[in-house]
Amino acid sequence: MTDHTTPHFIDQDADTPMEPVIRATPRSTPKVAPVEPVPTETRRGWWASLDTYMLIVIGSLLAISLLMVYSTTFDWSYLVYGDELVKFTEHMRNIGIGLLVMLLMAFINYRLWRRLAVLMLLVTIGTLIAVLQFGDDTFGARRALINGSLQPGELAEYVIVIYMAAWLSSRRTQIRSITYGLLPFAVLVGIVGGLVMLQPDLSTAATIFVVSGIMFFLAGADIIQLLVMGTTIAGAGIVWITNGGVGYAQDRIQSFISGSSDVTQASYQVQAAIQAFISGGWTGRGLGQSLQKFQNLPAPHTDSIFAVIGEELGVLGAALVIALYIALVIRGLQIARRSPDSFGALLASGITIWIAVKALLNIAVMTGVMPPTGATLPFISFGGSSMVVLLSGVGMMLSVARQAQQQKLKRPERSTVSAYYDRGGWDRRPRVSGAGNRRSSRHTAPGN
Repeated sequence: MTDHTTPHFIDQDADTPMEPVIRATPRSTPKVAPVEPVPTETRRGWWASLDTYMLIVIGSLLAISLLMVYSTTFDWSYLVYGDELVKFTEHMRNIGIGLLVMLLMAFINYRLWRRLAVLMLLVTIGTLIAVLQFGDDTFGARRALINGSLQPGELAEYVIVIYMAAWLSSRRTQIRSITYGLLPFAVLVGIVGGLVMLQPDLSTAATIFVVSGIMFFLAGADIIQLLVMGTTIAGAGIVWITNGGVGYAQDRIQSFISGSSDVTQASYQVQAAIQAFISGGWTGRGLGQSLQKFQNLPAPHTDSIFAVIGEELGVLGAALVIALYIALVIRGLQIARRSPDSFGALLASGITIWIAVKALLNIAVMTGVMPPTGATLPFISFGGSSMVVLLSGVGMMLSVARQAQQQKLKRPERSTVSAYYDRGGWDRRPRVSGAGNRRSSRHTAPGN
């Protein structure tokens, strides 16, 4: 009786290698490889789909912000409100709202904002006009609405990034055209930046011009055209300021020029900031032990908070903050590079550049590298609209990262079965013994 469990070998030729013949029974099924489930967004969970590295960097900056805002506001809160936690609680509320907005933006597909970019720009221009007419007049400037709770300038920085990403991604080959590229770009940026300069808010206007110019360059603009336009805008701005267009700006530039050769001739804010860094040394005086925040530093919880970090945490603490911003820029550009489309790439890179420019302006002022601008330190300085808008921008970057990851998971890949066959696994053509005999007979040597 034949044993069906043992393979039979047909010796048709001594030089021909023997081939095993597998007998198939009517109830037998072909052996298949176990197919591992492909991970999907649903199985991984929504929270796990967020970019971990970006969350760590933002969380670290917010933790430093909580420490430093409490350190710079507890005395002021106690003197004015009788409770040292008033401003700190308000700051925690702003961060909480910002985090909720960030998660909402991360959940929404970022492509939605491309369709709403024009409407958002029109609304922003409307608020910029409204603040000039009905804004709160503080120190000769109108920059806020609703008792200082809404600053249209912060919104303008954010919206211009979204609109530029949508507009530039739709232009493609027309970017280098003067008629369809350079002139419309100059008009759009000029309208938004000009309305901000009329408040006047030169730091916000400079941020809009710089970020828009870099995005225009990344989209493929002609570098010669961009340099000519940048030189023209800078020259016009200098002429306007020196002729009395903005009185305080002229004084700041003059004190900066004087202080570049003699630090004692610099503005009182720069001198107080430098004194804070000298007092802090390498390791700092200790958390809450700053002296300059009680004496000479103006707005230690907003514009001058980096100087307080240098005094209380030292050069090492200030270097840690700078390292976190560098890590944020690197990760933001990585997200832009992995974006599934040009709009996402320009959006992520524009938001990254926007955050980097704001941080650079604040740090440069506190170290005496450029004249005082009034720019706040992103994610660390006290501020409601600034914190919410910045975290909203981070949410958009997280959305770009999520969509890129989701598209990667949906990309068709070779199945586990095919991969096993390619590695030399079992024969994918199951045969019965008769078929094996006929196949073998076709390959026998002549004469057999």
